[in-house]
Order: sequence, then C-alpha cells, then structure tokens
Amino acid sequence: MSFIEAELAEIKDKLTTQVEGTRIIQCHPALVAVDIMKTKYKQMIARFQFPEGYPDVPILIELQSKTLSLKLCDGLCKVCEAEAKKILGKKQILHVVSFLRTFLDENPFTVCSDELSFIKKDLVTSTDEIKTKHKSGVIILKINEGGYFMHVHLTVPNEYPTNQVEIENKACNFPALFVMTFLGQATEMARQCTEPPLRKKPKDPPFEPTPSLRIVAEHLVKSVRRYPHECCPLCKERALPEDPKDVITSGSNMKYVERVYCGHAFHYGCLNKYLKTPPFEGGKKCPDCGKRVYHDKWKVTPELAEARWAHKEAKRRELDEVMDFLE
Repeated sequence: MSFIEAELAEIKDKLTTQVEGTRIIQCHPALVAVDIMKTKYKQMIARFQFPEGYPDVPILIELQSKTLSLKLCDGLCKVCEAEAKKILGKKQILHVVSFLRTFLDENPFTVCSDELSFIKKDLVTSTDEIKTKHKSGVIILKINEGGYFMHVHLTVPNEYPTNQVEIENKACNFPALFVMTFLGQATEMARQCTEPPLRKKPKDPPFEPTPSLRIVAEHLVKSVRRYPHECCPLCKERALPEDPKDVITSGSNMKYVERVYCGHAFHYGCLNKYLKTPPFEGGKKCPDCGKRVYHDKWKVTPELAEARWAHKEAKRRELDEVMDFLE
C-alpha cells in the first residue's frame, strides 16, 4: 500500500470519530473533500489535493464557505499551508482538518470577520480605541468625540448571527437620557435582526436572521459623533455644553437637553415655549427636519394646547386690565 493510499484509509477510518463535526464528501487519490461544521454559520468545505513529491511538500488546500468571508478563507489557506509544513514527511490531512475545527471552536469572530474589519477600518478613528478578546468573542470599543465618550463591550455569541450581538455599557459621560436612548435603540436594532416581525405581511419571504454587529456599532458610533456638536433647532445654540462636566441634570432647568422623537436635541426651555405658543394647527413640527414633535412630557393635542394658550392669554389680559385700572 502506497503512502497516499494509507492516508486515505486512515481518513475513512478515523476522521469523523477523531474530529467532531466533520463529514467526508470525497476521498480518493485525485481529491479529498471534507465538510467541517461548528454551527450552521461556522461551516466550510476543505478540499485537498496531493502534489507531486507529497508528503515531503505541503498538501494543496482550498477552502470554500457560504457563510464565512472569502478573505477569511484565503487567509486560512495560508495558515493551513504553514501547519502542513510543520509535519512534512507525515500524513497531513487529518492534522489540517483538526486545526481548522479547532480554529472554528476558538474564534467567535470567524462568522463576523467582514463586520469586524469594517468597524476597525471604516468606522473608528485614531481618537477611538478598539480591542478584541478572541476567545471570549468580546469587542471593547471606546468612542470619543469632542470631550464626550462612550465605552461599550460588544459580545458575539456562539450562535451568531442566529442570536444577536450583546451590548454592555461600561462607561459614558453623556446625559443619562442619551445613554438610555443609544443603548435602547441599538438593542432594538439587534433584536430585529434575529427575531421575525410580530405582524408578518402575507407576501414576505420566510424570516432569516441577519448579522447585527455592524449596524449596532454604526448606530453607537454615529450617535456619539453627532450629539456633542448638535444645536437646539430653536435657539440655534449648542445643545450640550462643550465640557461634559457642565451637563445639566435637572429636568426643569431651561438648558436641560431633551431629545424628541425625530432624534433632534432641544433645550427644555426652548421646547416648552415652542409647544405652548401658536400656531398649533397640524401639530408642532421640528424646524430642522419638519417631522411632528412628539415627547412624553407634552402629551396634548393641538386643540387642547391652543385652548390652554387661549385661557392663559385671557387670564393675562384680565391682570393687565386690573393693573391699568389701579394705575
């Protein structure tokens, strides 16, 4: 029996029992193909060909996957070739397949490598900080903008993207309202990636989970970038103070910052006056985007707001008449 024939016999006899999650697709001298699966999305097919001079030269390797990025597969091919070179003169296929399975087990980021690459290259800047903990699947992200910052941990679960990325706030110097909004919206975006809508339309295709890491990171980064420079649409002055230490926490302070439904930031005093003075017809619109202004603190219809304003004006006129009489 030749060396290659002996290796093929060993693969047929031992591969699937020694390396969990593997399935032999083809196994003959011209081609060996093995399916390697950790989860539905962490899966690849490894194809091996015996070159002339084998086993004193490394086995030829090709990796293909419907779920892992082409760039990752190409990079893994080079790493596998280096692994094969470590055992020249010996049987290499079982060793390489075992290495690939271990790689899938120990690297949670394999299934989101393109997303992680985008975050590192296109999203964060030199003023930000990003670190990764490969074994635990944690991305440590600190976003800085104009003295304000947000420090979050994004954890990629084992069943990603079937399960959504987990978001944990570690530190942030934005007002509490903004922190709650940033995290709440990011969590809801991630949920929509993994859970079907409550009201499904008849013509909608079957729901399939989609990756949530990139959209969560984009939302958090864009939010942190935006609000330190945003102006109140009414007074046109900076909404948040330049120094985060000067952030006002009292909700009744005229310079307290409110965030309305459309996302724009208003000073409490400016918004309160705007919503309580005419015109009221059709509801109040945001001066910056033209969308209707909604806020839990001002839950009144245009008709009721106008009636209240008219009543207040009538009272004011009565007082003015009394003052004129006394004079």
